[in-house]
Amino acid sequence: MRRVAALVAALALIGAVVWLVWPSPPPVRGQEQKIAVVDGPSDDQQVVLDTTFFPPAGGGKAPAVLLAHGFGGSKQSVRDQAVKLAGDGYAVLTWSARGFGRSSGQIALNSPDYEVKDVKQLIDWLAKRPEVALDKAGDPRVGITGGSYGGAIALMTAAHDARVDAIVPQITWYDLADSLFPDATGEGPENGVFKRMWAGFFFGRGAPTAQSITAQPKPLTEEEARCGRFLPEICSMYEEVAKTGKATTAAVELLRASSPASVPGRIKAPTLLIQGQRDSLFPLSQADANAKAVAPGTPVSVTWFDGGHDGGNGEADWVYEQTTAWLGRYLKDEGRAAPTFTVTRDGGRDPGTRQRIRLHPESSAYPGLGGTSTTQVPLTGPEQNVVNPPGGAPASISTVPGVGSLLGGGGQSQTSLSLDMPGQSAGFESAPLTAPLQLTGSPKVTLRVQAEPGTEVTLFAKLYDVADTMQPPMLPAGLVSPIRVTIPEDAQGADAAVTLPAVDHNFAAGHRLRLTVTTTDMGYATPAEPAGYKISLVTPAVSVPAVAALAAPPTGLAWWVWATPLAAIAVAAVLLALGRRRRTAGATGTGDPETPLAITGLTKAYSNGDKAVDDLSFSIEKGQVLGLLGPNGAGKTTTMRMMMGLIHPDAGEVRIFGEPVTPGAPVLSRLGSFVEGPGFLPHLSGRDNLELYWAATGRPAEDARFAEALEIAGLGKALERAVRTYSQGMRQRLAIAQAMLGLPDLLVLDEPTNGLDPPQIREMREVLKRYASDGRTVIVSSHLLAEVEQTCTHVVVMHRGRLVTTGPVSVLLAGAKSNGQGPRLEDVFLDLIGEKS
Repeated sequence: MRRVAALVAALALIGAVVWLVWPSPPPVRGQEQKIAVVDGPSDDQQVVLDTTFFPPAGGGKAPAVLLAHGFGGSKQSVRDQAVKLAGDGYAVLTWSARGFGRSSGQIALNSPDYEVKDVKQLIDWLAKRPEVALDKAGDPRVGITGGSYGGAIALMTAAHDARVDAIVPQITWYDLADSLFPDATGEGPENGVFKRMWAGFFFGRGAPTAQSITAQPKPLTEEEARCGRFLPEICSMYEEVAKTGKATTAAVELLRASSPASVPGRIKAPTLLIQGQRDSLFPLSQADANAKAVAPGTPVSVTWFDGGHDGGNGEADWVYEQTTAWLGRYLKDEGRAAPTFTVTRDGGRDPGTRQRIRLHPESSAYPGLGGTSTTQVPLTGPEQNVVNPPGGAPASISTVPGVGSLLGGGGQSQTSLSLDMPGQSAGFESAPLTAPLQLTGSPKVTLRVQAEPGTEVTLFAKLYDVADTMQPPMLPAGLVSPIRVTIPEDAQGADAAVTLPAVDHNFAAGHRLRLTVTTTDMGYATPAEPAGYKISLVTPAVSVPAVAALAAPPTGLAWWVWATPLAAIAVAAVLLALGRRRRTAGATGTGDPETPLAITGLTKAYSNGDKAVDDLSFSIEKGQVLGLLGPNGAGKTTTMRMMMGLIHPDAGEVRIFGEPVTPGAPVLSRLGSFVEGPGFLPHLSGRDNLELYWAATGRPAEDARFAEALEIAGLGKALERAVRTYSQGMRQRLAIAQAMLGLPDLLVLDEPTNGLDPPQIREMREVLKRYASDGRTVIVSSHLLAEVEQTCTHVVVMHRGRLVTTGPVSVLLAGAKSNGQGPRLEDVFLDLIGEKS
């Protein structure tokens, strides 16, 4: 045995020595380059592109990858991915597209006359590099990948340059006109409904900023101030459609010219289309159209992943793996052919680590959005009257473009913000399902719309998953189908065949399908004139597609991986959907306007009658940092959700600064919160994420108090980096900064130190103390008792839904029995709940 032990020790020592002396791969270093190109319809415009070239880490010759950034970004946005690709053996070129970053020129939206010509000349430049491998024809072996704006340039360049050998466009468009003016009846963008909020974000990214204005050597011209870095014709087009809310023929032609829709059948490079399931800007239907537009016989695969323009971090590592596998297959002749169709699905949580599990069922064929089979689900509901309110306000909500995850979304196929205004919506519902129903693709339904002859009717259709009366309806991915129907002059109504949003969603047995048709939606332009319509079903059923090859759970996994129900409903959806329910009984009278939080007799029961919270009462004063403590199942999270207006109590009340809390109550503007973990758009910087979130609240920019919130959070220069580069601790601090925007008087945080290491926990402790130091109030739910002891001034201890004790931490510790080393909060806590041995 001693010999074996000695041998093991020797081998371990040898392994350690080898590890220490083994040469590390050389660091990847980028080479800054200014590349002059000529573009324009007459090839008479010179533009200087700011680029960085990353030679392959292993040296020698290697295939090249052009890595494109998203709209509003620059070459810096994709630097980290470029370094990884170079480390994986590619020669990588990143660049700031014309009009972005430090490149000259104006934004032309990936026009063949401008950006496409630029990229073709970048390929010329790569062909002369000694690090780039050439094919038999002497052309560079080259692939292109990028997301959103960068995905579109990959498609457009492949259509115009046969030298491109493979592309991986992500979360991008097929028809930019259709994306901004969608019409679910199939009549095209000329009949479409203007996607007002997304268009504002999209075109706003090219507007002049305070920094760019300050940097100007001379005052901006009127056109520069109005159009920023856009070409004047694009600027004029946007101004016109923003006023009218309708696409002109010229606008459609201009937008379509920058789209793969203008070059169907010309893309002959093997194409992997990666599209986000949570994307109200470029939904899955855009990837479907791109797949059909690739030249016949060209390898094409479609992947629906957990992410998109509306969706958190998604699956950045998995998407990178899919990208490099595709590029390896067609640029290096490595690996196997990819599956034709892959979908990300929620596999629940690992019962040990509680980490979310994502499954990736595959199919050898992509069937399109019609699936391989359909199920007709009967719907019932009478003919219903709906109204379009004056000015289109207040508007119903499906999602807040770009920030669903920031407002509580997270996890695949979850709902976003959703609220249908009374009087503006018609509903048709199925009976409870007798078996689970899988939806993969675009459901279809036919509506009858009645109105005065000649009336132009704008409507929005969406399909909810309805569980029971205790839960708000779930709107998968927060997606909606806009419809514009014109009633003939000689008729009282018209039929509309509607294609609903493409999603991948499982309706559980016992759930119902609800088709809702509304007259308004916050994300779109709607008529200002008040009007009334009648809505009914032509055929009382909705057609639900499925893909048989994806239906069965993947093999080789434990049963709980695939049998766990689809998870969670987004926090923000609960907030707004429950706003339609009754107000809390007893929420009358007045409270103390100086008391940040007062809870009285709060009670909430589960559907089986067991009480999650039972007659809970406590209050908190200004300047306190209060720790909400209790074992698992004590009712802490339920209590926090009731104090934030996310769920409705059965009895009792919550008051914030004397005002009763109900869903959507104005006093909630004085509360900032962070629950369920941070969710951010990975391709944007920390600052851009925060600015986008605040813009979605509709409150004035000056009210955000960005400087103060960011100083307290202490993120420094990291704010300017893409969020995907952040550590877990930095993400948590960014989430806290988001909750602190506007410097709310009451800050509510659920497990803010979850997943952090000790130094990061210490940093978070100081952040919370700084925040409360000016008379503001913080409530923290945490299972780290030692940390609560060092951070909190007061505690509330709960057990089995009831209050055990409350008071200053110092008083609790002073009254505790010492173990010889001084009392600890952990000992006090275990004594109080009766679980100390």
